[in-house]
Amino acid sequence: MFATMREDIKTVFAKDPAARSTLEIIFCYPGLHALWLHRVAHYLWQHRLHFCARLLSHINRFLTNIGIHPGAKIGQRFFIDHGAGVVIGETSEVGDDVLLYQGVVLGGTSMEKRKRHPTIGNGVVIGTGAIVLGDITVGDDAKIGSGSVVVKSVLPGVTVVGVPGRVVHDGHKALVLDHGNLPDPAAEVVTLILRQQDGIQERLRKLEAITGLGAAANELEGLIREVEKVFSLGEGI
Repeated sequence: MFATMREDIKTVFAKDPAARSTLEIIFCYPGLHALWLHRVAHYLWQHRLHFCARLLSHINRFLTNIGIHPGAKIGQRFFIDHGAGVVIGETSEVGDDVLLYQGVVLGGTSMEKRKRHPTIGNGVVIGTGAIVLGDITVGDDAKIGSGSVVVKSVLPGVTVVGVPGRVVHDGHKALVLDHGNLPDPAAEVVTLILRQQDGIQERLRKLEAITGLGAAANELEGLIREVEKVFSLGEGI
């Protein structure tokens, strides 16, 4: 038990650059407290002391603002950074070396008493506010961007962002998940359409100049320029 706790403390040092001392980690990290209490609750759950397990998990949520059902299975070197608002459902299975940020939800999508929560592979990183729903699998070393909603299984090593989640990196090259600078697949599509629109307009202007035809008033040009500012230049929302 103490060896596992020492490993948990080393994990915090490895995954949180703000950690300065062992004493600080032991007393000031709700994600660590939630994990330790969950292990006790999970032990009670496995020994069919369901009420005691649920009561302890309820106390755990009150103390840490992290809700982990005692039936959830969590691997080694698991770390919840900050932790507020994290929810891990009953049939969730979390592998080793997983990192969750605040507000992550591993939720269910069925009312049936069966496997209805995600299975998270080893080495997975799930960003702030991301939601992973249903009996799906997130493969080893995958990354889920902040605010994403994932409802389909994710292959190992890929990076997924957006609502619904879309793969933006195939895992062939190393990628650091920069939560403040995530790719936006929708914006990229709009940018491509705008570029094509510009090309068509330029061809029309050349044809009009050759044929001597007057150009029709383009009422949408101003709106197009505003959209280009948002999607092409990275301004706006």
